Amino acid sequence: MTTKQSIREAFAEASSFLAAHEVMEPQRNAQLLLEHVLGLSGAAYYMALPDPFPAERQKAWEEVISRKAAGEPAQYIIGEQEFYGIPFQVTPAVLIPRPETELLVEAVLQQAEQLWPQGAAPADAELPDREAARPAAQGRAAAAPGGGAGTADGLRPLVAADIGTGSGAIAVTLALHAPRWQVYASDISADALRVAARNAEANGAQVAFEEGNLLEPFAGRRVDILVSNPPYIPAADIPGLQPEVRDHEPRTALDGGADGLAPYRIMMQQLPLLQEPPRLIGFELGIGQAGEVADLLRQAGHWDEIMIIPDLAGIDRHVLGVRR
Repeated sequence: MTTKQSIREAFAEASSFLAAHEVMEPQRNAQLLLEHVLGLSGAAYYMALPDPFPAERQKAWEEVISRKAAGEPAQYIIGEQEFYGIPFQVTPAVLIPRPETELLVEAVLQQAEQLWPQGAAPADAELPDREAARPAAQGRAAAAPGGGAGTADGLRPLVAADIGTGSGAIAVTLALHAPRWQVYASDISADALRVAARNAEANGAQVAFEEGNLLEPFAGRRVDILVSNPPYIPAADIPGLQPEVRDHEPRTALDGGADGLAPYRIMMQQLPLLQEPPRLIGFELGIGQAGEVADLLRQAGHWDEIMIIPDLAGIDRHVLGVRR
């Protein structure tokens, strides 16, 4: 970086440097990293643009721009990504939360409100002993059981499970926006679960985390709401992904098998592990997969309404199954 630059000039130089290295959205990435290095955001950042670039931050600035030019995602460099207005820690152990997944959370919250206007389900008999005896979960709400007897008002908390939670973005957001729910989350990666548990703690969300493959941690248990953004990239397509995705994000969070649909098929096969099929189920999926995933839900026969929801770009991105 040239000495005696203003912050605005440093931003312009970095943007050009990143563009020359074929970094997508070079200006956006330069701003994210500049805000991080300077510890500024919003109006404070824009007001500081005419100021001289602080010499004591020059080395750190050059380091982060070099890392970005080499293809590392800015979110991993910063260590954070916002989701649904909530800050989430991200590391190379987890997939970086995407904006389109916010629409899945929104759809699940809306449908749940229609299905359970009181924010809870009618209470029924206590669950078998295997429910109470399940292994202890990780996270803030590990002591809270899923399901169980109702309260004095004849209602019980809804039980939601986020499958393949990664950073915990879906589970934590659901827990914060539906605090009466009992929210659980699972992942096959212990490293991912540690990141997710830190995010729950940092944001004050009551979530219990359990390690295991897809629905297996919930065997014998009640789940009212099941939501998942599983790996859905066909294995043969992974070499052609953008380098910052292919070379830095965890392959286990990307690889959905030969056609990208393996996790959905497995979850449909695992449904008998649960006490009964969830009344509400929601999946995120890849381009061109909506029809096949919707067919999987129809063939399962547990939901009388199947919805396909597009993202903001008009791509069919989410499939929901609802039992009215």
